[in-house]
Amino acid sequence: MTQSYIKIVRAEHLGMCFGVRDAIALAKSHAAHGPVTVLGPLAHNPAVVADLNALGVRVDPSPGGIPGGTGPLMITAHGASKRRLAALEATGRPVIEATCPLVRAAHRALEKLAAEGCFPVVIGQRDHVEVRGMTEDFDEHAVILNDADVDALPAMARFGIVAQTTQPIEKVRRLVERCRERFPASEVRYLDTVCSPTKSRQQAAVALAQRCHRVLVIGGRNSNNTQELVATCSLHCERVHHIESAEELRATWFEAGETVGVTAGTSTPDSVIDAVERWLEEFNRFQSKLHSTDGR
Repeated sequence: MTQSYIKIVRAEHLGMCFGVRDAIALAKSHAAHGPVTVLGPLAHNPAVVADLNALGVRVDPSPGGIPGGTGPLMITAHGASKRRLAALEATGRPVIEATCPLVRAAHRALEKLAAEGCFPVVIGQRDHVEVRGMTEDFDEHAVILNDADVDALPAMARFGIVAQTTQPIEKVRRLVERCRERFPASEVRYLDTVCSPTKSRQQAAVALAQRCHRVLVIGGRNSNNTQELVATCSLHCERVHHIESAEELRATWFEAGETVGVTAGTSTPDSVIDAVERWLEEFNRFQSKLHSTDGR
């Protein structure tokens, strides 16, 4: 029997989450009746964007403005603020809401904390569309992502903290504790808004990286959750490659006897993951046959 050149292992949880999947399906449904303008990337993945463009779905590159033209405007799974929604509805054009239910829950959590007298704080990327949507309704708020940001927070009697849904939960918990250490006399309230797909993919990525010699993380380079998967895997595995498609794979990366792990971000479609695995399997067959032929 021919021995496999490399062992290929797929993460227990990986790939597109239900929020992105539902948003794509909604966009395709409306595009069947005419052009649709999506306010920002519907998914941070080039394959998904190309597919949607072919169906007549236009992506407005500056989701903070009011695009010209006619036809429906679509909010992505990342959501938008009430102020933003009101401005869009004032145009008279139909507004399609594709906000992920878990992002909506994060909005409600921050609103609840603010209504109870807490200073609103979001752990996340300041310029990310999801974070802008969570904070735009608050004249005073803070966005933090590291210890330096915590050190720059103004002193408040009460802090209310939530997180961008795609942040690693361990990082979020550490920053919450850092806030409590920084302001021991203040009340620091935290509501967990990291979504379950992010948690499951992060946990599966740790388990994968710990057992593999090399890990492939598939997803758009501008995808926050994919970047976080890369960072997580890199803590447990020395050889981590962030790729967007099978076309980026290189035969020179792989060595005989390696265990190669495969994971993917929440905007990565199954078709892209399957293409990467087909490439690996074909590479494996070729190398195994080659090495068995020359006597190895």
